[in-house]
Amino acid sequence: MQTRHLLSWIELSKSALDHNIKSLARLAGKRAIAVSLKANAYGHGLAPMISLLRDRREIEYVTVHSLEEAACCRELGWDRRIMVLGPIALSELEAVFDWDLEPVVFTREALDKLGRLAAKRKTSVRTHLKLETGTNRQGVLEKDLAPIASIYKKHKYLKKPYGAGMHFANIEDTTNHEYAQHQLDRYNRMVARMKALGIGPTIRHTACSAALLLFDKTRFELVRPGIALYGHWPSKETYLSYRLAGGHNDILKPVLSWRTRITQVKDVPADAFIGYGCTYRTTSRTRLAILPIGYSDGYDRSLSNLSYVLIKGKRAPVRSRVCMNLTMVDVTDISGVKLEEPVTLIGTDKKEMITAEQLAGWAGTINYEILARLSPNTVRVLTDK
Repeated sequence: MQTRHLLSWIELSKSALDHNIKSLARLAGKRAIAVSLKANAYGHGLAPMISLLRDRREIEYVTVHSLEEAACCRELGWDRRIMVLGPIALSELEAVFDWDLEPVVFTREALDKLGRLAAKRKTSVRTHLKLETGTNRQGVLEKDLAPIASIYKKHKYLKKPYGAGMHFANIEDTTNHEYAQHQLDRYNRMVARMKALGIGPTIRHTACSAALLLFDKTRFELVRPGIALYGHWPSKETYLSYRLAGGHNDILKPVLSWRTRITQVKDVPADAFIGYGCTYRTTSRTRLAILPIGYSDGYDRSLSNLSYVLIKGKRAPVRSRVCMNLTMVDVTDISGVKLEEPVTLIGTDKKEMITAEQLAGWAGTINYEILARLSPNTVRVLTDK
């Protein structure tokens, strides 16, 4: 798609995605790979990501959070496995069979309902048990494994869980991985208990992006990378741990860039207020560029008077508050700025770069949130570079 008629767009680099998939496949070895497409594919867009992944035979699974995301993947032509990590309403469990999904189960009620539906349809269903190892979100407690086993044995079409997974609570935000090891030990104990109860899983999966990048012992039969697929490190601590262990610097490349265009250029006199709240006042004659993006598009309001964008390879600081649909930047010191000049919000422009990690630092959040909150209404464009 041509971008010359667009006022705001997101670019997805096919070469960067290819690089990341090859890096993840090297780490995974012969293990199956399940890539995460939840939250609109981490802001990259579910439809374009499915189109890019459909021919990648390295990817056996996609994982999503919701039934709606799973249905969308099927409608977009994904014909391989889909694991639903999040909850599905009991009244909607029929869709597991309609869409050929593999639900992650963490309540007795959902498991029993799946067993009854499977019997009614005379169709087996692959389920994955989510084990509670210390994150204390959704998950099955160790003491509940026996009642869970009885439900599996009651329903012949359930047989036993196909998979058993978990989530690490503190593997990204620290270089001290004692708690991650504690969780892994608990996970292994719970899997052993499952085997003793006759419901041992066929596959085990614990490795998120950070675990896949750092620890071979977490990889088991299937790995579930998320943000690393898109070329981002889960955290500075993960990156540091990886490099200290001798890892190479170029293993991941960001897939996404975000650009817009200037929709007005105006001169503002000295001592003039700009924007809502009068939070910025010029000290001299100032040339402003108005951008047609704001916090409704995912450019966080906390970036007001703090961040900058790139125009002609130079930094243009944000002036005043980021509005719902507009942002003002200072182009006084950038010569030749014209109407509909391209502007980089995330990505590179000549020798300068703005990353999702920089925006996250300025906004007091994490790169995951910066990416996931990008508006699904913004056009995604595939690029070869």
